[in-house]
Amino acid sequence: MKPLNKYIDHSLLHPTMTDQEMEEGLQVAIKYQTATVCIKPYYVKRAAELLKGSGVDVCTVIGFPHGSNTTSIKVAETAECIQLGATEIDMVVNIGKVLGGDWEYVISDIKAVLDVCRSKGAILKVIFENDFLENAHKIKLCQICSSLNVDFVKTSTGYGYVKQSDGRFLTKGATIEDLQLMRKHSAPQVQIKAAGGIRNLNDMLAAIEVGATRIGATATVAILEGQGKREEGEGKRLKIRTEVSGDERSDNSNDQGGY
Repeated sequence: MKPLNKYIDHSLLHPTMTDQEMEEGLQVAIKYQTATVCIKPYYVKRAAELLKGSGVDVCTVIGFPHGSNTTSIKVAETAECIQLGATEIDMVVNIGKVLGGDWEYVISDIKAVLDVCRSKGAILKVIFENDFLENAHKIKLCQICSSLNVDFVKTSTGYGYVKQSDGRFLTKGATIEDLQLMRKHSAPQVQIKAAGGIRNLNDMLAAIEVGATRIGATATVAILEGQGKREEGEGKRLKIRTEVSGDERSDNSNDQGGY
């Protein structure tokens, strides 16, 4: 297994985050040597400059968070972000088209962004936004993404808030049930990214145990500072390498919620 920190895309996507907060977040990612920083599109160029040579890659989001941009805008945004230094792209599907069953549109939308990523050597993660979907939609999206051979399928943006009967807006984000479903219905080469609501080590280990190979998290420090092994059930031990490459860690950082 890879070091635990290399499962994490450190998320800096909250709409209220200032440039200063994002720059501080980049320093957290460098210190903890996460796989990537997932940053707002307009900040990709600056992030690429600050992360150059650090061992942390730049990820950004396309059509975020609702996936409603036209395909041509998603393609243009993807190409520009890669040109500015992003090496991983997290794209939101057109959720309304998924719910409406317009699968031809959904396939074309994903493929257009995938073609740009493939031509420029970038990784594509396709975000489903599972809070809005039924299992049949999730399964169909897994099948489509497997057929297209995308790199990752991803549970959520972390901002897919659903109105409850009492008027509150809540999001479940990444659930174990959804991760199991996505792993079952995705081709072996398609990896799974869990995002939304993963805020501690146990949450992260549980996601990894059912097949997640990347974790989107704002609570990176809390997760890695709580690292360790845990036992599952009757003597079953989850064997995860929990060491973090680099110096000993001690800082805390602000949890921005969401992702």
